[in-house]
Amino acid sequence: MLKKRSFFERLTGGIRLEDEAETETTTQPEKSVAPQKTMTIHPSGESTNIVAEDEPEEGQLTVDVYETPNEIIVQAFVAGVKPEDLTITITRNTVLIRGRREENKTIMHDDYISRELYWGAFSRTIELPVEVEPEAADAIEKHGLLSIKVPKIDKSKKASLKVKSL
Repeated sequence: MLKKRSFFERLTGGIRLEDEAETETTTQPEKSVAPQKTMTIHPSGESTNIVAEDEPEEGQLTVDVYETPNEIIVQAFVAGVKPEDLTITITRNTVLIRGRREENKTIMHDDYISRELYWGAFSRTIELPVEVEPEAADAIEKHGLLSIKVPKIDKSKKASLKVKSL
């Protein structure tokens, strides 16, 4: 029986050696797996059963986040991902990056000597330390490095208005 893959295995696309040995020795056709049930126990003592369909695992994108006096910058390596396969959603306090890295289907599984790269869907939600202006954000990908620049909201900015008479 295969164990759930660790965070590192999902991130890199690697597999455990014992899992690889099991898959090589198993020649029986795959059986359909029933949905997995999860029980949640609330503080009140009530329990809720949730039936979760097997969703494809999604890797977590690694990021660097830093700030300048005027903006928040998020950087992530997205090498091998087409810009049209990236979705970036920005709110006043979060940045969500989703994408998919397609695997080279011309290489047979048995031809691999080592597999460490992550292929498939990935995402990352970043909570920002300050409010930002989503409409003024800018995203650039250069040599596989995605840089998202989001201007901070200047709460100290003031405007004076002149009253007009009609």
